[in-house]
Amino acid sequence: MGLRRRRPLFLFFGRSTESAGGIDMSSDLLHMVDAISREKNIDKENIFIDIETGIASAMRRAYGEAQEIVVKIHRGSGKIEATLDGRPVSMVELGRIAAQTFKQVMIQKLREDERSSLFEEYSKRVGTLITGVASRMEGGTLVVNLGRGEAIIPRSEQLPGETHHPGDRVRAMILDVRESASQIRIVLSRTHPDFIKRLFEAEVPEVAERIIEIRALAREPGYRTKVAVSSIDMKVDAVGACVGVRGSRIKNIVEEINNEKIDIVRWNESSQILITNALKPAEIKEVFLCFELGHAVVVVADDQLSLAIGKRGQNVRLASRLTGWDIDILTPVEYDRSLDLMESTLRAVAGVDDVLLDKILAIGIISVGDLALVGAEPLVQELEVPQDLAERIVAASEEAAKRAAVTEAARLVSQEGAGATETIEATAGTGELDGSLLAGEAIDNGRSDLSADGGLGEADRKAELEGTTTDGAPAASGAAEEDPEGQNVHIE
Repeated sequence: MGLRRRRPLFLFFGRSTESAGGIDMSSDLLHMVDAISREKNIDKENIFIDIETGIASAMRRAYGEAQEIVVKIHRGSGKIEATLDGRPVSMVELGRIAAQTFKQVMIQKLREDERSSLFEEYSKRVGTLITGVASRMEGGTLVVNLGRGEAIIPRSEQLPGETHHPGDRVRAMILDVRESASQIRIVLSRTHPDFIKRLFEAEVPEVAERIIEIRALAREPGYRTKVAVSSIDMKVDAVGACVGVRGSRIKNIVEEINNEKIDIVRWNESSQILITNALKPAEIKEVFLCFELGHAVVVVADDQLSLAIGKRGQNVRLASRLTGWDIDILTPVEYDRSLDLMESTLRAVAGVDDVLLDKILAIGIISVGDLALVGAEPLVQELEVPQDLAERIVAASEEAAKRAAVTEAARLVSQEGAGATETIEATAGTGELDGSLLAGEAIDNGRSDLSADGGLGEADRKAELEGTTTDGAPAASGAAEEDPEGQNVHIE
């Protein structure tokens, strides 16, 4: 068997011409570096350094670690100069084993450079939209091909009920980019609220140009989103621009998020007006704000209660997130009952007169539960009530709130048996009702939360879905309902 011929290292770079002091690579090496740089998006200088490192590793394999090895590639000409203890070395002298070492080092270095390039590129794009192609499902996680690499959409970041098949186009927001020892992990999201903002920026030029600003956004992914918008240009209607002609703009956004409902409301610096807009399509009678508690009480007519609350409390819950206020919805009867209880309680306290009652109402306190939570300090500082009187007012309010909470809770659970009433009364005797019931959940102020979970009648449910009241009237005067091409869109 004949001896295998040695494979000189320079053959890995293409044709070359040996010259004194090194090897002249002409344009072959430069072309190779340029091609790798474009394909892998790696800086050319890094590739040159990788080649120098690979040749040095190959020479150490051939001549040993004790030698002084210097490798230099001229960036303009591609000429390689390699020296061993100051003596020029020809690549022809290096054999097959050295060439294999060079190849392994180059593959490793290029992979590291590609990972670094990938991490740097996508870490700068966190929070932006990206489009890829669905590749496969791995235990509920969708793997998306981005071209240069792969990204994942965890189950928690996918819309409820959404399915993707291999080859489907997938649009998502880059949520996070993580670097590990072996790979770059790019995490995408379709449920994040900012995903809606990015879609508006992509579909509505005025939003991208900051003429229209998304001031607030609240979302329950896959079900409903509320967006509050404003315009810095008086000539541009913020709501109309977001909807587009015949709903053309909002239609694309709704289709992208699997027909999720979108409510577009007009932003207002007045919290009362903003809350009124956010609760559309329900018609609001009055809004009372308690700044001490960040608490808003909204009064609506009986036939508007189901619309204001929304299906399973969704409308009021999203409105609360959008406005930043804890919103309670009362009917006029509940509102009057709450005021009557507070008035009768405070009038029993020596030193309380009509003027003081009016002052308390003026700061947004309309129930004994709220008054107990606010405490004596605001009464003393804002209303200039004597400390002793303020403490007696708060104490009386706490007692009244406890009694009202026990009475109303017992009535609500009476259908479930007498044992529930006994439990409530026993708990009240230990004082354990103070926390939740006085923290805005006291029944005496008519919290709408109690009717939000399945407390709507069938007619009210149907009316809420159709945007009408139970008597067939429009849901809210002054609210323009648009459903372009059957899309789930409500415009204030």
